[in-house]
Amino acid sequence: MIAKVIVGKSFGGCVRYLLEREQSAIIDSTEVRDYDIKAIIADLNAQRKMRPQLGNAVGHTVISWSNEDRNRLSVQKMTAHAREYMEKMGLKNTQYITVLHTDKKHPHLHIVYNRVDNNGDTLDNFNQWHKSQKICRQMTEKYCYHFGRGKIDVNRKSLIGKDKLRYAVHDALELVMEKAITLKHMEMMLKRQGIGMHYKFRSGTNEVQGVSFEKDGVKFKGSAIDRKYSYSGIQKQLQENQKLDRGELLNSVDSRPLAAQIRDVLASPMAVSNPVGQLGKTLLGFFSQPIDIVPEPENLTDAEKRRRKRKQNEAKSKVIGR
Repeated sequence: MIAKVIVGKSFGGCVRYLLEREQSAIIDSTEVRDYDIKAIIADLNAQRKMRPQLGNAVGHTVISWSNEDRNRLSVQKMTAHAREYMEKMGLKNTQYITVLHTDKKHPHLHIVYNRVDNNGDTLDNFNQWHKSQKICRQMTEKYCYHFGRGKIDVNRKSLIGKDKLRYAVHDALELVMEKAITLKHMEMMLKRQGIGMHYKFRSGTNEVQGVSFEKDGVKFKGSAIDRKYSYSGIQKQLQENQKLDRGELLNSVDSRPLAAQIRDVLASPMAVSNPVGQLGKTLLGFFSQPIDIVPEPENLTDAEKRRRKRKQNEAKSKVIGR
């Protein structure tokens, strides 16, 4: 379950867009005459006049579920979930309609509500996006619905306007952050894709507080693209990339003399019991070569002893020469 939070100015445009299609139906409403499009618009506009200075009086939330949850959902369940979501979001004591659409593969509905409540007060819109994310996750876990793969599952071809640009920046950052090791390196790679990178500084200092990205004249905060692309998130990823980059150098072919490499291996207490790499295997193989020791018979003449000693020395020389 995910939700997209939108605010706007025109109840007429929003309501007509949602209801002037065959695959739509109002499944829930409060304080509006929901039998006619013109009546709904008139009721919503009448209440907004109690707060005429509020420009963005239209609240619009799209709630979607994974297609894998389709068989577990009914109109009654979706209606109940929409009410629970509104309650948790603090969208109370106001007019709203809930519209079910069946024009997509995945189950989804739209909630249109008046940000001017029944008492003429304004419903708070502060930090709604983050609050909505948290509530959707809680409800998904509560009802054991399918967790999607986030932005991977979004159909890029269907996006328009700012959403299309935001996902273009997101996808570019995904590729860039696999390779970048410094902010300058990151800026350079993004610039090649027509994306600018801007910093927000603490007042009167050179201390960076935030980062934003610009494409085609539209700016997005890093955290609005994805939480991992906040300034602190980017710094953390760059540090990880730097560690990996240093690790590659450490794991390159050892150019030191063989004697020095052997000394290092032998200095390790695990050199023989747990040899490391090909050098360890070679050393273990050398120390495990069998050398037959045959007891020296008694009552040998001095000549036989010398001859036997010579053969033993020749056998040792062959082993060492391997």
